[in-house]
Amino acid sequence: MGILLTKNSGVIIGPISTVLGYIMTGIFTVLDKIGIPNIGLSIIIFTIVIYLCLMPLTIKQQKFSKLSAKMNPELQAIQKKYKDKKDQDSMMRMNEETKAVYRKYGVSPSGSCVQLLIQLPIMWALYRVIYNFPAYVPAIKSVFSSVVEQLATSENSAKATELLQKFTNANMYQKQFSNEAFTVGSEYMKNTFIDVLNKASSADWASLKSAFPAMESTITETVSNLERYNSFLGMNIANSPTYVIKDSFHTGHYGLLIGALLIPVLAALTQFISVKLMPQAAAQGGNEQADAMAASMKSMNMMMPLMSAFFCLTLPIGLGIYWIAGAVVRSVQQIAINRHIDTIDFDAMIAANEEKEKLRREAEKKKDKNRISASTVNSSAKYKAKSYASDLSESEREKLVEEAKSKTPKPGSMAEKVNMVKAYNEGHGIAVDEEDTAEETDSKDKKNQSRKKNK
Repeated sequence: MGILLTKNSGVIIGPISTVLGYIMTGIFTVLDKIGIPNIGLSIIIFTIVIYLCLMPLTIKQQKFSKLSAKMNPELQAIQKKYKDKKDQDSMMRMNEETKAVYRKYGVSPSGSCVQLLIQLPIMWALYRVIYNFPAYVPAIKSVFSSVVEQLATSENSAKATELLQKFTNANMYQKQFSNEAFTVGSEYMKNTFIDVLNKASSADWASLKSAFPAMESTITETVSNLERYNSFLGMNIANSPTYVIKDSFHTGHYGLLIGALLIPVLAALTQFISVKLMPQAAAQGGNEQADAMAASMKSMNMMMPLMSAFFCLTLPIGLGIYWIAGAVVRSVQQIAINRHIDTIDFDAMIAANEEKEKLRREAEKKKDKNRISASTVNSSAKYKAKSYASDLSESEREKLVEEAKSKTPKPGSMAEKVNMVKAYNEGHGIAVDEEDTAEETDSKDKKNQSRKKNK
């Protein structure tokens, strides 16, 4: 069975990518209906839609960050209090006090992690959809159909396989070329060809046209359609900025040179602005671990824009557009979130959480008190049952047993009283040990007889 291009088949990423693929297909279809079927524009709109959907999670995460800054001094005080205490009791008390602080501020210790765990698969799936457009948007896949059908025939497949493996970005698909499912005319072969051709540069298409002159008209039509879809500010988004820069010097089309240089520069600049707008971890005096983490985050925030610029130079322009659009959307979103968070009265929120925690503790105390009271009643009932039996003589006890066996004891009789006690005990889960009661009764009878003799 062939794969559907490089569509992700992971347990988590796969379904998310499929859903995002439907969204991307919808956006591209709408743009096609209004006469602008452009992949670059689709990527920008798609990025905006996804980040808007993730905005509630982002707000929650940053609320947690603000509250964390306020409660960190209390958490550090608890850690300092139990710093040299490693026994089990001390560790349990430290955990309880830590939990109490989190409850006071109304947050969960794993609150920030949960938000990230939800967002990360979505962001990775978003990348997969953009990087493998034909796998998720049928209209783009169909553009390659005519060329691929001819390349996958028995006459052309061997030559096409050898040539396509030399294409610019073909190295990432080498495992597919050697897969046992890669057979002449198979869907797997066709999908692998589409994967490679989707990342092909203008020079790659030119070499394909030279290798298969009989397919020149089909290849020309395919390239024309792809350029219509892939053209963004005059550049083919399947090409990398590095390729466009080299091609500009070779052909003398220096107008594209500026656009190719702007992609990595804008990627770095927008990433830098986005990072600066986000809440920064402040150094905590006296906490070496927190200070080291803050310094590490600061260094990473400085390196990320530079890394973005480097990757955007070598990767297809389409990914650069995605990174720039994502950074711009995050920056605008962050400004709105910062203004929203500034309007929140965190002191009032903390006070409300403290009141909730107080009510919770009172409810726990009341519950404990009820449990103690019930336990006391149960113990008292058991004691009374034993005492009642011990006050009887042997003949009275025998009579009592006979009456207890009766289904309908006489009103006011001893059997009725014993059944009432028994019913109470059973209703409250109290087991009266009859043998113990008999032993206590015998002991009491012996003591009574001894007292009579002494008298």
